[in-house]
Amino acid sequence: MRPFGNPKTLEKRRLKAVTLLNQGLLPGEIARRLGADRRSVHRWLLAYRTDGVNGLAPVPAPGRPPKLSLKNRQKLGRMLLKGAGTFGYSTDVWTSTRVVDLIRRHFRVAYHANHVSRLLRSLGFSPQKRHPVLS
Repeated sequence: MRPFGNPKTLEKRRLKAVTLLNQGLLPGEIARRLGADRRSVHRWLLAYRTDGVNGLAPVPAPGRPPKLSLKNRQKLGRMLLKGAGTFGYSTDVWTSTRVVDLIRRHFRVAYHANHVSRLLRSLGFSPQKRHPVLS
């Protein structure tokens, strides 16, 4: 399980382990002081011996690559600014379903309507709420 803390905090923890080792402490004692597993301390020390300080640097967590390239996401943003009516919808209001349909038709990529909000947020769009009287 990943320990609590941001990448910079966790890197400082690993550097502290090396400092404690250089002060003569054993890995078991270092683990106890830092609240880490002894095996983790051994792994950090091996990384330090192999790659120096760079071996203790945070490594970005891998994730699923985006379905749309950066170029296509930017193009989608420009398309959305033109309004839904430009693409054949009866009103200029974009709904999740309409955005999913637009992406499927123009980029041949499938998104689920529940997940398109993340994509829109990454493009700088925010959800708009309907006025209760107008709904």
